[in-house]
Formats: sequence, C-alpha cells, structure tokens
Amino acid sequence: MLADFQSQLTRTGLLKPGDRIVVGYSGGADSGCLLHLLKHAGYEVIAAHLHHGQRQAADKELKLCELQCNDWGIPFVSGKADVPTMSKHLKVGIEEAGRLARYNFLNQVKTRFEFDFIATAHTGTESIETAIFNMIRGTGPHGFTGIPAARDNIVRPLLNFTRSQTRQYCADNNIWFHDDPNNDELEFSRARIRHRILPEFATINPEFESAISRLLTIVDEEDQFLNGAAAAALEQCELQLNGELAFLTRDIEIAFDRQRLESLPPVLLKRAMRLAFDFFGTPLNYDQTQLLAELFATRQNGSITPEGGTTVGELSDDRLHIRILQPTEPFRFKLTIPGETESETFGWTITAFESTPTKHQNTRQALQVEIDLDKVNGELYFRSSQSGDAMNPLGFEGTRKLSDLLSESHLTPAARTRLPIICDFVGPIWAPGVCLSNKIRKEETTSRVLVLNFKPL
Repeated sequence: MLADFQSQLTRTGLLKPGDRIVVGYSGGADSGCLLHLLKHAGYEVIAAHLHHGQRQAADKELKLCELQCNDWGIPFVSGKADVPTMSKHLKVGIEEAGRLARYNFLNQVKTRFEFDFIATAHTGTESIETAIFNMIRGTGPHGFTGIPAARDNIVRPLLNFTRSQTRQYCADNNIWFHDDPNNDELEFSRARIRHRILPEFATINPEFESAISRLLTIVDEEDQFLNGAAAAALEQCELQLNGELAFLTRDIEIAFDRQRLESLPPVLLKRAMRLAFDFFGTPLNYDQTQLLAELFATRQNGSITPEGGTTVGELSDDRLHIRILQPTEPFRFKLTIPGETESETFGWTITAFESTPTKHQNTRQALQVEIDLDKVNGELYFRSSQSGDAMNPLGFEGTRKLSDLLSESHLTPAARTRLPIICDFVGPIWAPGVCLSNKIRKEETTSRVLVLNFKPL
C-alpha cells in the first residue's frame, strides 16, 4: 500500500516532497494508517488529536494516541472541545458540531507550527457514503461527486483507498487503533448508511465500491467541465458596474445582461445562476433555481433571496443584478496629509501629497486631481455622502446636488454609500470619479497644489 500511496501522490501532485503536514489523528484505523504512510513516505508530520468531550474512554484513547506517536517519533498535539455544548449553542447536530470543532483545532495547529497542509484520513468508502447521504437529501451532480481530494489547505490522500484496505494495512504493520463506538450508533445517518445500505450493495455487487468510485470520478469530471462552461458564459454576459469605480463594490454586487443569459441552453443557464450566487456564499436551492429559470423563460421580472436573507437577485428587463444586502453606516474621518488613507472595509486608498503644479489637467471624473491648496478652507476630511450635499462642479454653471451628480454617473446605490466624499470646512470639494468642485481648481497663478489619488487598495 505504501508504494501505491507514494505513486498516487506523485501522479496527482496532491502533496510534494518537502511539504509539512498536520495530520488529523483520532486513533482510528484510517488516521493511524495515514499518519504511518506519510511518515514512511518521508514527510514531516505532526499528529493533532482532538478530545471531543463526549466519552469517558476518550481520555484513555488520547493517552494511547500519544504513546503511539512517541513510538514513531512523531510530534503529538492534543486539544479538547465540548462538542455537546457546541451542538446546543450552534443549533447543529452532534456530527456537525464535531466536524466544526475538529477543523477549527486543526487550523489552529497548522497556524501555530506554520505547516503547509492539513491532511484528513477520509477514504474512498467515506466518499461513497457522503455521496449516498447527499443523494438521499436531494442533490445535483456537485453533491454526488463525493469528498474532494483538496480544498483550501486541506488534503485527503486516502480517497483512492477503501476502509478495508486501511484496516488491513494497520494489521500488517502492527499499528494500534480503536473503533469509535459512535460509528455503530444507528441514530446517526452515516452509521445507518454504513451498516445497512452498503452491505446490501455488496450483496448485489461485491465490487460496488470500485464501481461507485468510477461513477463519482465521471460525475466529478463532467461537473467540473460544465462549471467551466457556465463560468465562461457568465464572463461573456457580465455587465460592468460603476465604470472606473468598479472596485468599490466588486465584492458585494455583480450584474449580467439578461438577453445574453436567455440565449444560453436552459441547463447551462441554471448552472450559471447557481455559480453566480455561490460566489457570494449564498447558494440557490432547487426550487429557487427553478423559479429563476421560469422567470427567464416567461420574460417576467422578479427577485430571489436565498436562505439566510443576506443576498438578493433582482431580474429586470435588461439585467440580473445580484447584490449582498449590506447596510453601510455613515462614516467621517480625517484625511492623512501627506500620506495614505486606507479603507480595508471598502477596498480603497487615497494618497495625498503637496507639490508644485504640473501640466496635469483636472477633469470632473478623474481619479487623480491637483487642487489649489490656498483655496482650501480648514483641514480636509472624508465622509459618506449626505442629503443636501451640493457643489459647483468643474465645467458647470451654478450649484448642483451631489445626489444628482452621483446618479448621472450611473453609480449603483452600493457604490454611492462606499464612495468617500472629500470635504473642507465649507463642504464637499471632490467626489472621486464623479465631480470636482470649481472653487478649488488650479489656475495659472496657483503656486502649490495638493495631489489626491483615489485607487483600489
């Protein structure tokens, strides 16, 4: 098994020589097998064991895990979580609370020791169980692809092996392991799948694990291909929001041309819509996907709000506009002169420094301007736009409402709430990318200017 394990890592590139790995080690056969394999494959590993606070026997198991690691010369780190209490507070099941606790602990260990990856001992058998579990709950192709081999900083090197293979490896190498009694509790859905459904599959086809694994591989390949096609279609349909100020809201809104979306095959349109909402972490369920597809097909307008209520998709005559419902509190801060003023929340920075006038020509919608310092009243600061704001814009006669100027610039409501308005003691003098006040324009007699530059962080 070691040779197959090393060959698989080389073939897939899941791990590379020199990678340092935190291994989730429960003391079970799967995690004991993985820890032993990685050690003998030449990787630097740390065994991370989390006590779930559920069983009295867990204290003894922790000690046995530590002794096993000491025998192998592997560093051992342990932690403890009160999973039953977490389950109550988070209002999730025991299994989900345990999963959250484990990954939180493993990430803490990885950060503390500055390792490269977290490896968990999920096998191909567990991937099959997950796919069946998702199928029973109701899933599309993505949920029927099983457990991914890699996600973020987590890798699962045993997905090409079965549970019976890991147990045999432990037996062949005299590796101590214990069986978690929760794995036999039929009140848990996965245990019922493991002990009642999979044995029935085995009576029909003793090689069912290999057969289903092939199916999951095929579905995964086709799912990835269709996602790529849907993503490419979305890119062709995307509408540019807010012009040069697009960076203001790129993380909270996106829009697509309705006519182009309607030209897509229905199956690709549905997948594209799911991808678009997934981008904001608010997936569409089956019914919402069907409803949105029906609105497209019948040329109706409407809106969709996925579960959680934090995102809305608004379908109008010309576009689908998806945005996060994120109220923005009014803000007001002093401008750093000279230097940079940054907003990590909104993703922009303003640089300001004094200079002599250049040949740079100020324009109303520029993101960099030179203003006459001698015409500025008091200290400069920036704030959110307010009702009643007005200025005499460069190139205009008379005073205009700032709200009208923002509207004429075709900024979305979200962009308007995030745009900093530069003010002096009297009031607004510059709305970056929108308008510059005529009162602080530089002239031939201007001797010193303040250069202001507004750009993405």
